[in-house]
Order: sequence, then C-alpha cells, then structure tokens
Amino acid sequence: MLTETEARELVLSRITACGIESVGLIDSLGRHGAAQLLADVALPGFDNSQVDGYAVRAQDAVLGARLDVVAEQSAGVDRHLTLPAGKAIRIFTGAPLPVNADAVIMQEDVTRTGPSIEINEAVTAGEHVRRTGSDLCRGQVLLRPGQPITATLIGVLASQGIATLPVHRLPTVSVLSTGDELMAPGQPLLPGQLYNSNGPMLAAMLAALGVKDVQIHHCRDDLEATIQALGTLAGTRDVIIISGGVSVGDHDHIKPALQALGMTPELWRVKIKPGKPFLFVHRTQPRPLYVFGLPGNPVSSFVTYQLFVRSALLKLMGAADFALPAIEAELTGAVENDGGRAHYLRGRYAHGRFSPSGVQQSHALFGLSQSNALLLVKPGESISAGARVMVHPFDL
Repeated sequence: MLTETEARELVLSRITACGIESVGLIDSLGRHGAAQLLADVALPGFDNSQVDGYAVRAQDAVLGARLDVVAEQSAGVDRHLTLPAGKAIRIFTGAPLPVNADAVIMQEDVTRTGPSIEINEAVTAGEHVRRTGSDLCRGQVLLRPGQPITATLIGVLASQGIATLPVHRLPTVSVLSTGDELMAPGQPLLPGQLYNSNGPMLAAMLAALGVKDVQIHHCRDDLEATIQALGTLAGTRDVIIISGGVSVGDHDHIKPALQALGMTPELWRVKIKPGKPFLFVHRTQPRPLYVFGLPGNPVSSFVTYQLFVRSALLKLMGAADFALPAIEAELTGAVENDGGRAHYLRGRYAHGRFSPSGVQQSHALFGLSQSNALLLVKPGESISAGARVMVHPFDL
C-alpha cells in the first residue's frame, strides 16, 4: 500500500498535458496558456496626462504665475502640439502630452480667467504625467506556458490587440457511479435505496475546476454491465472517474471489469483515511485514457479527488502549478490520530483559524458540506489547540 506522496507522484508521472488549440480571447478564461506571449505595445503607449488640467513646463508654473492658454489637447488623436515657453495647453485625462511639457497641473489648482490661468499650487517636473511604458514595456512577458488565464490577464492581452491565443485543450471527463442502491435525484426511493450524491458532487467539482465536457453515468452492480459501460466510455473520453465498486466486496466489479478490457490498475489502495481504496489506470493505446477509481463513501470520494484527481486534471489541462493549495491556520481544538494511516480531517477555515467540523466519518456528507478545508494529521500524531498548522482549502 503506497503512501499519499508515493501515490500522487505515480499518478502525476503518467499525466501528459492535452494537445494545444487556438481559442478566442474571451473563451480563454480559466484555461492555461500553451506558449509564451510578449508585449508588442507599451502601456501607456505615449506620455499622457493623468488628470484633467493644463500641460505646463514646471519651471513656468510657479505659485502666482499667470500663463496664457494657447491650445487644447483632448484624449484621442494626437494633435502633435508644442508648448511654447511661459504658456499652457488645456489637456484632459489620457490625452497625449505636448512637446516641451513636463508636468500637468490639475484644473482645481488654477484659477481660469478668460484665456489665461493663475497658478495656485506649484507643480514639479513629472507631476501628473504617465510616462510611456511605465506600466508595461515592449518585450515584457505577458503569459507563460501553464499560467492560468484570468479576467485581468485577458484585459492585458486585449490591450495588445490579441484576439486569439494558444491554450491546452480541456479533457473530456465521464463520472461513472456504481451501485444497485443508487437512484437519480428526483426519482422516488424504495426501502434500501439512496440518492446518487457522488455523481453530482464530482461533476460540480470538475465544473469548478474549469472542465466543461462532463458526463454523468450510472452502472448497476453487474460485471457484464460494468465491462460494457467502461468499454464504451474508454473509446471516447480522456478521463473516467469512477465512484464506488473499487474495493474487494462481492459486488465490487471495477477491477475485474478493467482487467477484462486489458487495463490493469497501476495503483490500488493508498495509506490514507478516508479513502484507502483508490485506483488508477493509465492506458496509452489506442488513445490516451486515465481512469480514477474513488471509494463509494462520499467523504472518501471527495478526499481522494482533492488529493489525487484534481492535481492530475490540472496537469492534463496544461497547468504549471498543480500542487495542493495550502494555508497556515491556528488550530482551535486539539486533534490526534492514533491510527496507522494519515487522516485528513474536515473543518472550517475562517479568519486565520481552523476548526474541525461535524462527524469525522467517511459517510458524513453534511459535515463535509459545512467544511472548506482539510487538515492532515499524521499517524500517531497529536496536535494541541493553538498550534499553527497547514490546512488545504477548498470552496474558499
């Protein structure tokens, strides 16, 4: 049985990013860049005014001076004005700075009388002037391979006139839930049945990660039906995430079904709690396929997704950073792990503090819903209240 670190390293060593495609700028949101992009346009692209006011030479704009206003430059097309000595030019925010002007005085700091202004507050050279390239220089790196594309980054790319850009293709993912006892939400329940919560939960986590093509399937506890379902999905999808059926019970058919299809798991069972029965398959032919088998208990399914599947998917999506997020917190109450497996406690992180929440058992879905972070407690470890710990946030 592998440790968590060994299992994650094995999984990630098999993952290769999806291919590259070109998409429109807005459609790139949430994707990961597949090439380095450099700035072609400086920001600002020309010296311009930071305020509405008057372009002046600082040596002329001393307290009490009177300057004739000889022209006007608004934002837009540069009129290529030249400022004579001892004069001023009316200027507006974002307008090109006239030749010879080295400062802008705010309109609130002058008194305008007819064609001239009186200086009420002296200015210094460079005041209220935005210099060419002061925000972004030509040749500066805008996007690195594997960098996530955010709304603000799209704004920067748009400032360069970029309409399309190369990104990694998103994987196609199917979520397969197993179990005769499961019913789809909205259907009536018979005694002994329960609603399928893992399928929608996993699909929602995939959507939150940015995966758009997600299908939810269900398979009954039957070997031939499992072989057929997996065989169909294996021919069309990049990733299959299975919930349930990965243990060793009489009705757990995932391993034999995969073997019947020529796919022997490289990984089965990890030394963590919850989530020991975790399965992984990597197939290269006839097309690349990654299969993740998660436990059927909802908390176990959630934890193994966070620890292994999330990182693998991010790498598939071309991300340069696919590490598990971590943040320091103060532990509000003592915890201990007297077992032989690493235990991930669910809890609430807020205002720099972490509090374990709810029933810490693998079936406790409501307690999980009240949590937003995981705390790793190592085998045999006791952590006292007030200790500084690293927690792994989600849904923050």
